[in-house]
Amino acid sequence: MAQLLNTVKLIKKTINPTLEIKGFLPTMYSTQNNLSKQVFADLKEHFKSKLFLDKESASYVVIPRNIKLAESPSFGKPIILYDVESPGSKAYQNLANSILVS
Repeated sequence: MAQLLNTVKLIKKTINPTLEIKGFLPTMYSTQNNLSKQVFADLKEHFKSKLFLDKESASYVVIPRNIKLAESPSFGKPIILYDVESPGSKAYQNLANSILVS
């Protein structure tokens, strides 16, 4: 996270002073992985207002670790065409909705 913020700071300083972070999107998230949970907790603690919120469920948008997401590029299809009902596809749809309504 620190490296990402340093990169943003460098880009603002050298290339694009108006660059702004729209939000943070946790990906490859697993509730069974302690590192995933810790990183997400850190994001909530420091950047709560920069996390995407799913308005319908009032929960944060996270992209889960999902086999269908991993398979879709091999078939040359975006996840929404490969398996629209997969958890990964639904998560990306929630992200799109979150961005559109903000």
